[in-house]
Amino acid sequence: MRIIILLAFLCIAGSSIGQTDDEKQLKAIYDKALTDGKAYEWLNYLSNQIGGRLSGSVEAQQAIEYTKRQMDSLGLDRVWLQPVMVPKWTRGTPEFAYIETKPGLTTNVPICALGGSVATPDGGLKGNIIEVQGIEDLEAIGAEKIKGKIVFYNRPMDPTNISTFQSYSGCVDQRYSGAEAAGKYGAAGVIVRSMNLRLDDYPHTGSMGYGETSIANRIPAAAISTNGAELLSTTLKLNPDVKFYFKQNCRQYADVESYNVIGEIRGTTYPNEVMVVGGHLDSWDLGDGSHDDGAGVVQSMDVLRLIKASGYKPKRTIRAVLFMNEENGLRGGNKYAEVAKSKKENHVFALESDAGGFTPRGFSFDCSDEDFEQVLSWKNLFEPYLIHMFVKGGSGADIGPLKDEGLVLAGLRPDSQRYFDHHHAENDTFEHVNKRELELGAATMASLVYLVDKYGFTQQKKVKG
Repeated sequence: MRIIILLAFLCIAGSSIGQTDDEKQLKAIYDKALTDGKAYEWLNYLSNQIGGRLSGSVEAQQAIEYTKRQMDSLGLDRVWLQPVMVPKWTRGTPEFAYIETKPGLTTNVPICALGGSVATPDGGLKGNIIEVQGIEDLEAIGAEKIKGKIVFYNRPMDPTNISTFQSYSGCVDQRYSGAEAAGKYGAAGVIVRSMNLRLDDYPHTGSMGYGETSIANRIPAAAISTNGAELLSTTLKLNPDVKFYFKQNCRQYADVESYNVIGEIRGTTYPNEVMVVGGHLDSWDLGDGSHDDGAGVVQSMDVLRLIKASGYKPKRTIRAVLFMNEENGLRGGNKYAEVAKSKKENHVFALESDAGGFTPRGFSFDCSDEDFEQVLSWKNLFEPYLIHMFVKGGSGADIGPLKDEGLVLAGLRPDSQRYFDHHHAENDTFEHVNKRELELGAATMASLVYLVDKYGFTQQKKVKG
């Protein structure tokens, strides 16, 4: 029995001795995140005590003050607010819509105004419907048939793509540019099928734009739930003369001042080389923005805490940047890049989390082939944590303006299958975020930041040389 116990002890000891410093460091980070994580606690407050954080709102300001307080409490080397002017758009009283099959016979359907849309006339807007599968259909139909009618964009997200973000990209143009395009043909308004893979009763908002269209010629635009879109489409096939009514009371104001929230650990060896980890602090107003992007915000904050708590002393400066106004303007990301370039700051790496708080699967990288090969050399370190997806191409919207020669950009890639069930909708709420999944994401981000800080990138060294 003593021999068996001794052999078991030696095996355990040998395994421990055989671990590399990197394996030990990643384990320390994951252990800390899963036993003493703060991300879920912070998200609980952001979601349930503050709620939706639309740019320019009181709630957005409350989120700024809260996250700054929390980063102040972490003992970072520096925490500050970076002023940025942002658009202020309000939804107003809840939207209302119905399908009218004949006078007096109506069926209510769920809609919501698209962010940036104008209001309907005071009494609402009623008209016949023209159903299309995309903006390209308008030209074939022509202005004569479209004028005065409500254009109904009903192209669904493609369910055959395993990456649901690919499906989103395939149809989001009808949401963003649909009103601008339909207005050129004389349409009175626009209804857009929600960007959602499942059938439910939640309309999904999101940003839209009018391009060069004058204020006087802008038409109202709203999203309809996927169940509502199916009902409307079926009803139109049975009765092409059906009418649609909707009323919304949104309003655009002058820009207001807001802030990016920034916390920093100063590097010990290369303090002038800056690494950014971030998410966007603003959200839409229908839910509380837990997945989009409260998760990315609290994960980024926890990256700094986990790095400190693990005992690692970073060689480079690491910043958590909580960007304002990603949803309807990208002003925070643009302002951060503008200030960084004006100060000639040397950014060497930027990582964003803006794909929900679901189970992390890996990362995407916007970098050279040579730097990507270096990333792939770290893949075996992540395999014990079931992180396996390392792909080239894509990063994050807020860090995109930083792009420069030699700078490596990356995005956390969680499992995406449930993301668009909640994206920009009333059900993007705290109870739909799993604590363990959220913490695994924070640990995965912190681990990548550690590896980049320790080893740097080959291509960057060549650019500097």
